[in-house]
Amino acid sequence: MIKHKGFTLVELMLVVIIIGILVAMVVPRMAGRSEQARDAVAKADVDLNVATALKLYEIDNGAFPTTEEGLDALLAAPSSAKNWKGPYLEKKPLDPWGKVYLYKSPGTHRPQDYDLSSLGKDGVESSDDIGNWEK
Repeated sequence: MIKHKGFTLVELMLVVIIIGILVAMVVPRMAGRSEQARDAVAKADVDLNVATALKLYEIDNGAFPTTEEGLDALLAAPSSAKNWKGPYLEKKPLDPWGKVYLYKSPGTHRPQDYDLSSLGKDGVESSDDIGNWEK
């Protein structure tokens, strides 16, 4: 008598069903997390990464770049720079949605230094914007 080793069709179906149930429980929890991660990256850029580069520029040159010079002043020396020691960033800062950060100095929300913001996912001024004046 020959005995075949292997799984029966019923056993295989049970495994597939169990994997399907696990996927059905995990996937909904993961949905929406990518947008939360993009928001967190934009907030970190606005509050830390680009902000640190701007502060280093200000320490070296005595003032923040003007609105006209913008964030490009962190990559190449503008004509107004007195003691430029950059580049302060490795590449042009883009938000997680691939758009440039908005920069204004002196700022409207923070007239003592600058406003730095991302327009968020929709790319227009709205409630999903992320700015350095928000806490």
